[in-house]
Amino acid sequence: MQAGASEPLRRDGLLALFAAPGDGRERIGLEVESAVVDPTTGLAAPYAGRGGVRDLLRAVATEFGGEELRDGELLTAIRTPSGMIVSLEHGGAIEYSSAPTDDLATAVEDLRRAMEHLADLARGFGLAIVPGGNVPFNRIENAAWVPKPRGALMRRYFGGLGEAGEWGPTVMALALSTQTTLDYTSDSDLAEKVRMQVAASPVVAGMFVNSPLEGGAPAGVLSRRCQCWLRTDARRCGVLPTGVREKMTPADFVEWALGVPMIYRRTADGCFRLVGDRSFGSLLDRGFPDGTRPTWDDWTSHLSQVWTDVRVRRTLELRAADGPSYPHIPAVPALWVGLTYHRPSRLAAWDLLREHSVDALRRTAAEVPAKGLAARLGDVPVRELGRELLRLARQGLAARVAAGAERAVVLEYLDPVEEILETGTTFADRVLRRWDGEFGRDPARYVAAYRV
Repeated sequence: MQAGASEPLRRDGLLALFAAPGDGRERIGLEVESAVVDPTTGLAAPYAGRGGVRDLLRAVATEFGGEELRDGELLTAIRTPSGMIVSLEHGGAIEYSSAPTDDLATAVEDLRRAMEHLADLARGFGLAIVPGGNVPFNRIENAAWVPKPRGALMRRYFGGLGEAGEWGPTVMALALSTQTTLDYTSDSDLAEKVRMQVAASPVVAGMFVNSPLEGGAPAGVLSRRCQCWLRTDARRCGVLPTGVREKMTPADFVEWALGVPMIYRRTADGCFRLVGDRSFGSLLDRGFPDGTRPTWDDWTSHLSQVWTDVRVRRTLELRAADGPSYPHIPAVPALWVGLTYHRPSRLAAWDLLREHSVDALRRTAAEVPAKGLAARLGDVPVRELGRELLRLARQGLAARVAAGAERAVVLEYLDPVEEILETGTTFADRVLRRWDGEFGRDPARYVAAYRV
């Protein structure tokens, strides 16, 4: 049974969060993070001041309607009547979060309509919306921090971890992704989906590398974003270790999450405070230093501080891929929907990858930033595994089209992935070639080419 939001939490109540709704629906949600930049310099726009991202959010509220969401006194998001949320990341990037839909084509249509409206609003402030894998012209030293109270606490936390957390602030400020949120319908369905998704995530990351610039220069890797995640507290990031079990249960996930330290909590006075390097299980047993006990709100907050490639909550959030450029954004959810929502494809993908251990998946994830498609899982290149995952995803989408669950256009969303795998040229490779070639290393040309 779920406890009240502010009531002391019991161990036997932790599983309530993972109870499938029982309606059998498999919906699709999209989250797209985009840089908001000066079109000439490519630098991220500030939060405050005339024409900053705060003004852009206010314009969103005026245009779309809806509820202003605040972090203390700070305006950080707008929830529209349609269920769409437009929010700010710690480094001033804007995130579009869709309302859930029953089919992918509708989700993509909603995305296009909203993103293009956002881009038009941004133009009115002299700004450009640029999706991708990171904010390419800033460095951590000149990040456009949004003054969220939690942000300063998280940077302190990562700083206290030494090398293990040294790139956490860079992820907060500069990393961008395109994420897909999918449903599970039962405990057994959860196990089948999560094990495949966890095993496939390093391969998917290698297929979508797209953050080769940082501070306006080549970063020396194909995915600076994936590289930075490697030093953002590995205890809560990357490969979900319980996920590759044949039959992971919600209880298995809860047991793992109890062992992860909580970073911060919101206290009764509304302030965020660091917890210290203590696992949530320890806090559940002994309480917080101020004598209070964890509540349901603390539990959900703790799970929001877990950033594994597959994040398990009431839904499955797939986070491995760098964000593509705007025209190719649908490729990410198309791959995941095709692999996840067609059981034969899901089981075949698991059979392809099931032999690989957590350590093997982590080794691949560590190779992906520099090698992309040439990274290996075991003895097999990511490019080769990607071809088979792409085939299975097409099979899955085609089956959904035949069943009337999708429109035929969704099969076209995978074409950019097919081109990557056929040519061996990733999105990142193209960026680097254009940066030294047609762009002449000019941020304005980059922004003009990649803005929405």
